[in-house]
Amino acid sequence: MEEKIKQSLREEIEVLKELLGLLDDQHKFISFKKTFELDKIAIDIEEKCKELAKKEMARRNLIGDSSMKEFVANGKDEELKSIYKEVTNLLEEIKLQKDSNDMLIKQAISLTTNMLNILNPDRTPKTYGPYGRR
Repeated sequence: MEEKIKQSLREEIEVLKELLGLLDDQHKFISFKKTFELDKIAIDIEEKCKELAKKEMARRNLIGDSSMKEFVANGKDEELKSIYKEVTNLLEEIKLQKDSNDMLIKQAISLTTNMLNILNPDRTPKTYGPYGRR
């Protein structure tokens, strides 16, 4: 059973590496403002996430009710522990890259909104109330 779990984790590692590569590409597209490529890569990222979810469900079916962390901690297989550590490290890298991409996208949206506000200012009349405020 441990061999099947190791194989499942190796398959997850491959998908995680591909997902990290897609997130790196997304970062480049955000940096160089390539919006059409961003649309295409978003679909690819979504497909990889679905593929990863399928692999994770297969692994969870092998393990049963216990968590992966407990399974690895209770086991004596060092190779399984190293593979699990690689998976967790890849997940941390992916989370960091995703957060970085999200931050860049939010900054770009904020900049675009500010530019639009400058180009199209508020057209309502500038009237003030009795306290000197709008």
